[in-house]
Amino acid sequence: MEVLLGTTNPSKVAMFEDMLGGCGIVFRTPRDLGIAGEPEEEGRTPEENAAIKARYYGRYFDRVICNDAGLYFAAIPYDDPRQPGLHIRTPQGGPRMTDDEMIAYYSALARSLGGKTLAEYPDAFAVWRGGRVFTFMETGGANGNIFYMTCEPAEKRHPGWPLDSLSLYRYSNAYFVDEPYDRALPESEKEARAAYHGRLIRFLKEALGVVSPSERGK
Repeated sequence: MEVLLGTTNPSKVAMFEDMLGGCGIVFRTPRDLGIAGEPEEEGRTPEENAAIKARYYGRYFDRVICNDAGLYFAAIPYDDPRQPGLHIRTPQGGPRMTDDEMIAYYSALARSLGGKTLAEYPDAFAVWRGGRVFTFMETGGANGNIFYMTCEPAEKRHPGWPLDSLSLYRYSNAYFVDEPYDRALPESEKEARAAYHGRLIRFLKEALGVVSPSERGK
Protein backbone atom coordinates (compact mmCIF):
# COMPACT_ATOMS: atom_id res chain seq x y z
CA MET A 1 0.00 0.00 0.00
CA GLU A 2 1.20 3.51 -0.84
CA VAL A 3 0.42 6.45 1.43
CA LEU A 4 1.14 10.10 0.72
CA LEU A 5 2.58 12.08 3.61
CA GLY A 6 1.63 15.74 3.35
CA THR A 7 5.13 16.91 4.24
CA THR A 8 8.65 17.27 2.87
CA ASN A 9 10.12 17.22 6.38
CA PRO A 10 12.54 14.25 6.54
CA SER A 11 12.14 13.94 10.31
CA LYS A 12 8.36 13.58 9.96
CA VAL A 13 8.79 10.93 7.26
CA ALA A 14 11.07 8.96 9.59
CA MET A 15 8.54 9.37 12.44
CA PHE A 16 5.70 7.82 10.43
CA GLU A 17 7.96 5.05 9.10
CA ASP A 18 8.78 4.18 12.70
CA MET A 19 5.15 4.29 13.89
CA LEU A 20 3.74 2.21 11.03
CA GLY A 21 6.65 -0.12 10.33
CA GLY A 22 5.53 -3.65 9.53
CA CYS A 23 2.24 -2.54 7.95
CA GLY A 24 3.49 -2.96 4.40
CA ILE A 25 3.22 0.78 3.69
CA VAL A 26 5.37 2.62 1.16
CA PHE A 27 5.39 6.33 1.98
CA ARG A 28 5.47 9.01 -0.71
CA THR A 29 5.93 12.75 -0.33
CA PRO A 30 4.65 15.67 -2.43
CA ARG A 31 8.16 15.98 -3.84
CA ASP A 32 8.02 12.36 -5.07
CA LEU A 33 4.82 13.14 -6.96
CA GLY A 34 5.92 16.52 -8.28
CA ILE A 35 3.29 18.38 -6.23
CA ALA A 36 4.58 21.94 -6.03
CA GLY A 37 1.65 23.75 -4.41
CA GLU A 38 0.80 23.90 -0.71
CA PRO A 39 -2.53 24.27 1.09
CA GLU A 40 -3.58 27.51 2.74
CA GLU A 41 -3.45 26.64 6.44
CA GLU A 42 -6.18 28.90 7.75
CA GLY A 43 -7.45 26.73 10.60
CA ARG A 44 -7.77 27.95 14.17
CA THR A 45 -6.26 24.82 15.72
CA PRO A 46 -3.65 22.21 14.77
CA GLU A 47 -6.51 19.74 14.18
CA GLU A 48 -8.22 22.06 11.70
CA ASN A 49 -4.96 22.69 9.85
CA ALA A 50 -4.15 18.98 9.67
CA ALA A 51 -7.60 18.36 8.16
CA ILE A 52 -7.13 21.20 5.64
CA LYS A 53 -3.85 19.65 4.51
CA ALA A 54 -5.37 16.15 4.28
CA ARG A 55 -8.19 17.40 2.03
CA TYR A 56 -5.73 19.29 -0.15
CA TYR A 57 -3.42 16.31 -0.72
CA GLY A 58 -6.42 14.01 -1.02
CA ARG A 59 -6.91 15.50 -4.48
CA TYR A 60 -3.73 13.69 -5.54
CA PHE A 61 -3.79 10.41 -3.62
CA ASP A 62 -6.30 7.95 -2.16
CA ARG A 63 -4.64 7.64 1.25
CA VAL A 64 -2.96 10.62 2.92
CA ILE A 65 -1.55 11.38 6.36
CA CYS A 66 -0.98 14.96 7.53
CA ASN A 67 0.26 16.37 10.81
CA ASP A 68 0.18 19.86 12.30
CA ALA A 69 1.31 21.35 15.58
CA GLY A 70 1.35 24.63 17.44
CA LEU A 71 3.89 26.06 19.85
CA TYR A 72 2.84 27.80 23.05
CA PHE A 73 4.93 29.25 25.88
CA ALA A 74 3.60 29.08 29.43
CA ALA A 75 5.24 32.42 30.33
CA ILE A 76 3.42 34.34 27.58
CA PRO A 77 -0.32 35.17 27.65
CA TYR A 78 -2.28 33.19 25.07
CA ASP A 79 -3.24 36.34 23.12
CA ASP A 80 0.22 37.94 23.27
CA PRO A 81 1.58 38.57 19.73
CA ARG A 82 4.85 36.88 20.75
CA GLN A 83 2.96 33.60 21.16
CA PRO A 84 3.78 31.65 17.96
CA GLY A 85 0.75 29.33 18.15
CA LEU A 86 0.14 27.84 14.70
CA HIS A 87 2.71 30.09 13.03
CA ILE A 88 5.93 28.51 14.23
CA ARG A 89 7.88 29.38 11.09
CA THR A 90 6.14 32.72 10.55
CA PRO A 91 5.78 34.26 14.04
CA GLN A 92 4.10 37.68 14.32
CA GLY A 93 3.18 37.57 10.64
CA GLY A 94 6.78 37.68 9.45
CA PRO A 95 8.26 35.92 6.41
CA ARG A 96 8.77 32.16 6.48
CA MET A 97 12.01 31.43 8.34
CA THR A 98 14.76 28.96 7.51
CA ASP A 99 15.91 26.45 10.13
CA ASP A 100 18.84 28.67 11.15
CA GLU A 101 16.61 31.74 11.36
CA MET A 102 14.19 29.83 13.61
CA ILE A 103 16.98 28.85 15.96
CA ALA A 104 18.16 32.46 16.18
CA TYR A 105 14.63 33.85 16.67
CA TYR A 106 13.51 31.40 19.36
CA SER A 107 16.87 31.55 21.13
CA ALA A 108 16.33 35.30 21.51
CA LEU A 109 12.73 34.78 22.65
CA ALA A 110 13.81 32.24 25.30
CA ARG A 111 16.50 34.65 26.48
CA SER A 112 13.88 37.38 26.89
CA LEU A 113 11.84 34.96 29.05
CA GLY A 114 14.69 34.24 31.44
CA GLY A 115 16.87 31.91 29.35
CA LYS A 116 14.82 28.76 29.91
CA THR A 117 11.05 28.56 29.70
CA LEU A 118 8.30 25.93 29.68
CA ALA A 119 6.65 25.27 26.30
CA GLU A 120 4.26 22.82 24.66
CA TYR A 121 3.58 21.41 21.19
CA PRO A 122 -0.12 20.47 20.84
CA ASP A 123 -0.08 17.86 18.07
CA ALA A 124 -2.80 16.82 15.61
CA PHE A 125 -3.08 14.20 12.87
CA ALA A 126 -5.46 13.80 9.93
CA VAL A 127 -5.98 10.93 7.51
CA TRP A 128 -7.72 11.14 4.13
CA ARG A 129 -9.23 7.89 2.86
CA GLY A 130 -12.17 7.21 0.58
CA GLY A 131 -13.19 10.86 0.36
CA ARG A 132 -13.34 11.29 4.15
CA VAL A 133 -11.10 12.98 6.70
CA PHE A 134 -10.41 11.38 10.08
CA THR A 135 -8.67 13.44 12.79
CA PHE A 136 -6.89 12.79 16.06
CA MET A 137 -5.85 15.32 18.69
CA GLU A 138 -5.53 15.10 22.47
CA THR A 139 -4.90 18.18 24.58
CA GLY A 140 -3.61 18.80 28.09
CA GLY A 141 -0.11 17.41 27.51
CA ALA A 142 -1.36 13.89 26.71
CA ASN A 143 1.25 13.58 23.98
CA GLY A 144 4.10 14.34 26.38
CA ASN A 145 5.20 17.35 24.33
CA ILE A 146 5.72 19.66 27.30
CA PHE A 147 9.36 20.69 27.51
CA TYR A 148 11.80 23.51 28.22
CA MET A 149 13.11 25.83 25.54
CA THR A 150 16.51 27.31 26.22
CA CYS A 151 18.39 30.25 24.72
CA GLU A 152 21.56 28.15 24.26
CA PRO A 153 21.36 25.99 21.09
CA ALA A 154 23.01 22.60 20.88
CA GLU A 155 25.48 21.99 18.06
CA LYS A 156 23.55 19.05 16.58
CA ARG A 157 20.56 19.52 14.28
CA HIS A 158 17.49 17.49 13.33
CA PRO A 159 16.76 18.48 9.69
CA GLY A 160 13.22 19.85 9.49
CA TRP A 161 12.90 20.19 13.26
CA PRO A 162 15.36 22.99 14.08
CA LEU A 163 13.85 23.79 17.48
CA ASP A 164 14.99 20.38 18.76
CA SER A 165 18.37 22.12 19.10
CA LEU A 166 16.82 24.50 21.66
CA SER A 167 14.52 22.00 23.37
CA LEU A 168 15.26 20.25 26.67
CA TYR A 169 13.44 17.30 28.20
CA ARG A 170 11.58 18.31 31.34
CA TYR A 171 13.12 15.75 33.67
CA SER A 172 16.63 15.05 32.40
CA ASN A 173 17.34 18.51 30.90
CA ALA A 174 19.01 16.77 27.96
CA TYR A 175 18.62 18.27 24.50
CA PHE A 176 16.16 16.60 22.13
CA VAL A 177 19.00 16.22 19.59
CA ASP A 178 21.22 14.41 22.11
CA GLU A 179 18.78 11.87 23.56
CA PRO A 180 16.02 9.83 21.88
CA TYR A 181 13.80 10.21 24.96
CA ASP A 182 13.74 11.60 28.49
CA ARG A 183 15.81 9.10 30.49
CA ALA A 184 14.71 10.61 33.82
CA LEU A 185 11.01 10.29 33.01
CA PRO A 186 8.93 9.00 35.96
CA GLU A 187 7.27 5.61 35.45
CA SER A 188 3.80 7.14 35.61
CA GLU A 189 4.61 9.48 32.73
CA LYS A 190 6.25 6.69 30.74
CA GLU A 191 3.02 4.73 31.00
CA ALA A 192 0.92 7.75 30.01
CA ARG A 193 3.09 8.46 26.96
CA ALA A 194 3.09 4.80 25.90
CA ALA A 195 -0.71 4.77 26.15
CA TYR A 196 -0.96 7.93 24.03
CA HIS A 197 1.42 6.47 21.44
CA GLY A 198 -0.69 3.33 21.30
CA ARG A 199 -3.90 5.32 20.77
CA LEU A 200 -2.28 7.33 17.99
CA ILE A 201 -0.98 4.26 16.15
CA ARG A 202 -4.36 2.57 16.50
CA PHE A 203 -6.06 5.66 15.04
CA LEU A 204 -3.66 5.77 12.07
CA LYS A 205 -4.11 2.08 11.29
CA GLU A 206 -7.89 2.20 11.57
CA ALA A 207 -8.18 5.42 9.54
CA LEU A 208 -5.91 4.02 6.80
CA GLY A 209 -7.65 0.64 6.86
CA VAL A 210 -4.46 -1.35 7.46
CA VAL A 211 -3.50 -4.11 9.88
CA SER A 212 0.10 -5.13 10.49
CA PRO A 213 1.11 -8.79 9.86
CA SER A 214 1.67 -9.35 13.60
CA GLU A 215 -1.95 -8.30 14.28
CA ARG A 216 -3.58 -10.54 11.70
CA GLY A 217 -5.53 -13.40 13.17
CA LYS A 218 -5.92 -11.77 16.58
